[in-house]
Amino acid sequence: MATVGDKKLDKTTPDSAWKDILTAEEYRIIRKKGTEPAGSGKYNKFDSEGTFVCAGCQAPLYDSNTKFSSGCGWPAFYDNLPDTVDRHTDMTMGMKRVEITCKNCGGHLGHVFEGEGFNNPKDERHCVNSVSIKFKPKS
Repeated sequence: MATVGDKKLDKTTPDSAWKDILTAEEYRIIRKKGTEPAGSGKYNKFDSEGTFVCAGCQAPLYDSNTKFSSGCGWPAFYDNLPDTVDRHTDMTMGMKRVEITCKNCGGHLGHVFEGEGFNNPKDERHCVNSVSIKFKPKS
């Protein structure tokens, strides 16, 4: 996990610390539940072996083997690493959606959609903001 000085970054990290650590865009998306424009993220059409970690706290979230091309305009994964992502009901768009956040720091990742007919083992699409993740190549 990332640290600032001797402080571990997690759900108890104060908002003031996140403002110091993250860029304005990262803060808007990760801490304020924003969304980057479709097709603008650097990981949308990215295809390398490794692990995607939380851009806020560096907690591992997704293995590159679960990333797939969904055509939605954001990076898509069909499953997260075990016990790394929380799901919450989100009614902000006037309909029920499922928001996904980093289990460690609570940072907003995006939304998960089920039953869309994608040919993957779970028929899920974790629609994740590129700003919310960073890539660590397989060593």
